[in-house]
Amino acid sequence: MYKETKLVVNNVSIELNPFAEGFLARTVVGAVSSLRGAENIRDLELHMGGDDVKIAVNGNELPLTPFPRDIITSTIIGLVSSLKEVNKVDSLRVKVRVA
Repeated sequence: MYKETKLVVNNVSIELNPFAEGFLARTVVGAVSSLRGAENIRDLELHMGGDDVKIAVNGNELPLTPFPRDIITSTIIGLVSSLKEVNKVDSLRVKVRVA
């Protein structure tokens, strides 16, 4: 279902095992798919840094209101911070390509 998932935390690429890669991809796609404009996701990019959050689906940036921005941010940071390679999340980038 997911062709490729990449994670970069604090400008460091994080190696993901198959379980973590699939879980991250499903979580990010699931959260973003509820947003207006996120239909037929083929490529998804999520960037977080400080209070700045940007989500692009199929090359189109989606507008975010505070509630979805906060809940998506909290969910992804909680997931990523539980990985053993990650101590603190100051910034992150997730790329998912759907097959």
